[in-house]
Amino acid sequence: MRAICDKSICQGHGRCEAMAPEIYKLDDNGYHALEEIEVPAGLEDQARLGAASCPEEALTIVDD
Repeated sequence: MRAICDKSICQGHGRCEAMAPEIYKLDDNGYHALEEIEVPAGLEDQARLGAASCPEEALTIVDD
C-alpha cells in the first residue's frame, strides 16, 4: 500500500500527521514532506484514517 500526496493542494492543516504520526510527516513549514509513502505492514488502517482526515483530499491511498 502507498499513500500519495498531491502537494499542490496540501494546505498544511496537519490532520494527517495528527491522525497517523507514524506514517505522515510534515516539513518545517507544516506541509506534507513526501509525495509518496510506502505504508508499513500493520499501519494500513492508520494510513487510511490520516488520508480521510485531509480536508483538501490531498492524500490518495493506493492498494498495490
